[in-house]
This record gives sequence, structure tokens and C-alpha cells, in this order.
Amino acid sequence: MWETTVDGHVLHFHLAGINNQNFIMKDEETGSWWQQVTGEAILGPLTGHHLKTVPHDEISFAIWKREKPTGRVLRPDSRVEAKNEYAPANWEEGMNRVPVPAQANKADQGLEPRTLVVGVSLNGAAKAYPLTTIQKQSPIIDSVGGVSLVIVLGEDNRSVRAFERTVDGRKIEFFAKPGTLPLQLIDAETGSLWNFSGRAIAGSLAGRQLKNISVLEDYWFDWKAYNTNTAVYQIGPR
Repeated sequence: MWETTVDGHVLHFHLAGINNQNFIMKDEETGSWWQQVTGEAILGPLTGHHLKTVPHDEISFAIWKREKPTGRVLRPDSRVEAKNEYAPANWEEGMNRVPVPAQANKADQGLEPRTLVVGVSLNGAAKAYPLTTIQKQSPIIDSVGGVSLVIVLGEDNRSVRAFERTVDGRKIEFFAKPGTLPLQLIDAETGSLWNFSGRAIAGSLAGRQLKNISVLEDYWFDWKAYNTNTAVYQIGPR
């Protein structure tokens, strides 16, 4: 998700095409083409400019509704519906049958091209966390680009968030509290309880908020294409 203001001017975007199975957007004001995954202008007068990212989540509606009970839902545009221009409900199933680019059509670092990963990019470093790995081990304590992180899976076994796990200059270790619904974490240092939004809800740190770290859910072949030096998180020996 990106801001639409560039150099003080609001741009209006529409779909122009697909490259490497990623949307290409074209702005009406300058005719520049923008890569969806990176927010970078790759053709036209604004080539090299980058859109500013907007913090966002990819979580289930149930979790979002619980956290934002008064939140509003975007209504489909009746004009677009009339033209049957919305993607069908099974769009992702169809895309899974589309061949990936030839150079990515093989296993790489032990991952098949269409493996779903959760990608984190910080300070010039990148790391991919396979969704199946997060589902086996959550929370994950790790670091990317010198930033200490915790990767957390929601109770729906699908939604993923990441947070910087430093509080008052101290690195915090987190564990899932068994039998809690909604999900709760407990930290080893103070015994405080934390919810899925990264907020301490009980204990000596109650009221504190962990800094959210942006993540991108993507196919492995696509994440690798735009993060060529990415590492891959692996569960260590037990």
C-alpha cells in the first residue's frame, strides 16, 4: 500500500499491465509506470522515484473486526461490478496455475517457486519466512538488518505480524501463552502479557506498544526476484 503524493502532487493510478506476475501501475498525470511490489517508477518522467509506503496489515477479517469494531469496509463500486471487472473469487486459484518466469521455475534454497513467504526488509537486508515454518514455530525470535524482531502468527493460523522486540533498550524474549484465545504472548523478562497487536495488556509493561515492522506476503519466486540476496529463515535443530 502506497501514498499517492509524489513531490507534493497527488497522482491517480490505474492498472497498465503485469510484469513478472506483478502489477504495473500508470499514473494519469505524468504517464510514468510504477512497479507494484517496490513502489518504484520504472518508466517515464518520474523514473527512479519511490512511493512512500503506508503501514498496513494482511490479516483475516475476523481479527481486524475484533481489533477495529467500528471500522468501515470498502463497498464494491457498482460501476465496476456492472462491467464485471472485479477479479473472480477464485482468482488466486487460477493464478496458481499460471507458469512462473522461466528463470524462477525451479526450487531455490529448498523452496518451490510458489511457496508463500512472509518477507521482511530492513536496513538493506532481507529475509523470507515460509508461512508453513511460521505455522510450526510462533513466535519466531530473530533479527534482520541489525533489528531484533518477533514474528507472530495469529490464532487464525494465517495472519502474520512482526514487531521490533526492544523495549527501553532491552531485547525482550516472547513465548505464546498456552490456551489463550485471542492469542496472547508472555515475555520472559517481566512476565507481562501482550496481544496480537503488539500491546502489553497486563504486567509491569502494561500499556507499552511494540513498534510494528512491515511484512510482505508473497510467492517465493517474486520475493526472490526483488530481493536477490535474501536469506531464508529455517527452524534449527531441536
